[in-house]
Amino acid sequence: MPIPTMDLARAMAMAWNAGEADQVIALAEHATPTDMENEGVLMFLGLAQQAAGQHPQSVSTFRRLAQRHPGVSAYWNNLALACRQAGDLPAGEQALHTALALAPDDAEVHYNLGLLYIQQQRWLLARQSLLDATQRAPAFIEARLQAAWACHVCGDNTGQQAMLCGAIDWPPQPAEQALVLAAMLSVQGDLDAALHTLDQARLPAEPAAGIMRVRIAALRTLLYERNNRLDAAQCELRQLPPTVLDALPAHARHARADGWRAHAVLALRTGDCDAAEAAYQRALDFADDHESRASAAFGLASARDRQGRPAQAWQALLTAHATQLETAGNIVPELLAPDSQPLQVAPDVIERDARTHWKPLHSPDSRHSPVFVVGFPRSGTTLLEQMLDAHPDFRSMDERSYIHDLIEAMALAGQRYPAALTDLTQRDADQLRAIYWRQVEHVLPDLAGRRLVDKNPLNMLCLPMIMRLFPQARIILCLRHPCDVLLSCSMQPFRSPAFMVLCSSLERLARGYVHAFTQWHHDIEALAPHVLAWRYESVVDQFDQQVARLGQFLDIADASPLTRFAEHARRKRYISTPSYAQVTEGVHRQAVGRWQNYRKQFEPVLPVLKPWIERLGYPL
Repeated sequence: MPIPTMDLARAMAMAWNAGEADQVIALAEHATPTDMENEGVLMFLGLAQQAAGQHPQSVSTFRRLAQRHPGVSAYWNNLALACRQAGDLPAGEQALHTALALAPDDAEVHYNLGLLYIQQQRWLLARQSLLDATQRAPAFIEARLQAAWACHVCGDNTGQQAMLCGAIDWPPQPAEQALVLAAMLSVQGDLDAALHTLDQARLPAEPAAGIMRVRIAALRTLLYERNNRLDAAQCELRQLPPTVLDALPAHARHARADGWRAHAVLALRTGDCDAAEAAYQRALDFADDHESRASAAFGLASARDRQGRPAQAWQALLTAHATQLETAGNIVPELLAPDSQPLQVAPDVIERDARTHWKPLHSPDSRHSPVFVVGFPRSGTTLLEQMLDAHPDFRSMDERSYIHDLIEAMALAGQRYPAALTDLTQRDADQLRAIYWRQVEHVLPDLAGRRLVDKNPLNMLCLPMIMRLFPQARIILCLRHPCDVLLSCSMQPFRSPAFMVLCSSLERLARGYVHAFTQWHHDIEALAPHVLAWRYESVVDQFDQQVARLGQFLDIADASPLTRFAEHARRKRYISTPSYAQVTEGVHRQAVGRWQNYRKQFEPVLPVLKPWIERLGYPL
């Protein structure tokens, strides 16, 4: 005897609320054609099919429900989720846009659209949709986490930091999400929050829990190493002997890659290059996503370089950059054009006599202005930053884009940079400086009377803004042989998509280097800043003399604390740049002239670099 429609819908609802999806599906087998027109019957059947993994059937059910009730946003949202799970992403996207048209302020719809874009690797759209979700529901933790990840992938550090604000107080996350969250918190320099997140991770049922414990132990190892806590890292690694990694099931590729990478990183850190090379190769063999594959390939290149095998190291770099270029292509496809300029520079150059036309403004003196450390990346900026940070009169804040953010703020206000600097009023300048110092205070609330060190290499491209706001600031330009700079850049897994493209070939890098220094020299001729050239090779060969010279430039009464930077860096633990390990070792010559091992690879770009190599006083 058929069950009345209302009773059937009620029975299905009771079974669903009891967690019995199979019972819901079984009840639907008794449904008549009339029952299958009922809103409740269709809704619970679609949900049960979805929960049971019957995704094509779920798509059919939710499509029928949405077509019968086209004005209900939730049904289009359900249809989209079913389509995404069934692998029909275009249909899922279309359904979500319909849902948004009906309920533009529904945070869950924006969230699901963001997840779909992540699945499609359309990261900029994902980032925007997920930020839209969090704007509408600031307490939507899952949306904040995914928005932070999209910002991370897009190189939006400011957005990532905003999304992770207060993350240490979030409820325990499922293990997979906890790994992602902990990795991002580590990038923010918050080791305690990252470890807390892993400690609180909600593990799945066995045997998946065992696999997840391997991944958590591997990440803890990497977090400790990244924060220069090598004893703790070694302790964690003892939980991951090769026998444990080899015993993992065949499908646990990600866990194997994570485990072997942890072995490789510590082996390289302790100087066992052969063990590191073998472990990185195994990590690369098991890596099944772009980020893991690129990380393993960069590590493999570094190990082979230290083994004195430049040809094999270069092959690993080709793999690493090809992988990163795929990632960047999904975020900044316009930069893949051969003539693109990945470095963000002003649309116009400043006029040579521009400063004579600037309105006179009151501005802070040198001791109340930041000390700006600039230069092309990998030129020794982190070494200098840590030297200054070791002095009690100075504080650094790691690498921040605050000056560039001010330029973007001008653009958003409709002011063309740098031309608009001419008409900047006292109020405008005071407001821009206030914005800058508020950002600084967020990361250095205890700056007090100490002098700020603003180390961002590519602030060399922001000199007009620096000079307009802080005309008495002391600026230190870090220099190093251009070929050593380019080689070091080539060997780093930069997170910025633009830098992924820039470093994808020596040709792009060489053009970027020439462009940056051409603009820099034009700007210093036009603006006449207080600049000290800080040459890496001179620091290596004449350390004490260069320290004295630096102290004189910055009016430091006692420069001796600058010499204890390595000890200071070890105490500081987290340093945001790739040089976090090198600066704990002191000054040495290993990095001087290293490019000569790769001269064959550099030959095609030497004609591009030669004018600047000679102008900066370096040998070919």
